[in-house]
Amino acid sequence: MSSSVLYDAPGPKARRLSRIISVIGVVLILGLVAWVVTALAAPRVSINGNVQPSLLDPSRWDIFSDVQLWLGVGEGVRATLAMFVAGAIGALLIGLLFCFGRISNTRWIRVPVSILLEFFRGIPVLLLMLFTLLVFSTGSYWAGVIGLAVYNGAIIGEALRAGVNSLPKGQRESGLAIGLTPLQTRLKIEFPQAFRQMLPIIIAQLVVLLKDTSLAYVIAYPELLRRTMNYLVNYYGESYRFSLFVITLAIYLGINLLLSWVARIVARRTAGGRKRKGPRKTVGEPVLLDPDAGATAGGGLGGSR
Repeated sequence: MSSSVLYDAPGPKARRLSRIISVIGVVLILGLVAWVVTALAAPRVSINGNVQPSLLDPSRWDIFSDVQLWLGVGEGVRATLAMFVAGAIGALLIGLLFCFGRISNTRWIRVPVSILLEFFRGIPVLLLMLFTLLVFSTGSYWAGVIGLAVYNGAIIGEALRAGVNSLPKGQRESGLAIGLTPLQTRLKIEFPQAFRQMLPIIIAQLVVLLKDTSLAYVIAYPELLRRTMNYLVNYYGESYRFSLFVITLAIYLGINLLLSWVARIVARRTAGGRKRKGPRKTVGEPVLLDPDAGATAGGGLGGSR
């Protein structure tokens, strides 16, 4: 029986307990699935006592062959993606500004930016949308975009700041040694590395941004949720509400899973890129931008031989 410092092979009692727990877990999951299917297959009783077909009855799903249904759903997807793309671009730009403000060496820039960042992080996205709509009368689209961009930009800015602070001090010192200004060092050396390091977290936050577009339902923006659960339900009838809900759920799930898949690929590639780099450098060792600049800087610092 092999063992290690961190793990000992389970004995007969532990294996038996693991099998029992696994069987109980499978039984509970199957029971939950059976309960859900039974609930969906049961006839529905309305408030006035009328008995209606179950949610799985074919009469509730015959609208899937209607072309107008998919045209309406497509319009909802287009509106959702339009808000998502604009909000994502705005969040990245605002996050960049918040990051540079938070790491600024000037106190009168760093302190106000820190207060604003904490303020926007503490406000719900829906309140930001409503505030923008009521105060600035921007319309539902821009109210949603601004609310999503500001809130998620604050979180992305914190992620980028953490990435910059996690870099060795030698990165900044190497840029200053070859004659770059502090701002150029931030832009050309520190920020690209921090952005690559935090890219999986940023993409994960963009997934959250996509899901938060559904909050624009409240401000009457015709995104996917409002178009399916409001417009299409009113058009086809209340009996199709569950069917339209399933369509909406499947579309949101598919888009979010696609973005999550992209995030996992980016995480693996960035991790692989760090592993494929040259010999590991000690903390604080300068990383030169190019050999010629390094030789020039080295000659200037070390003097002539």
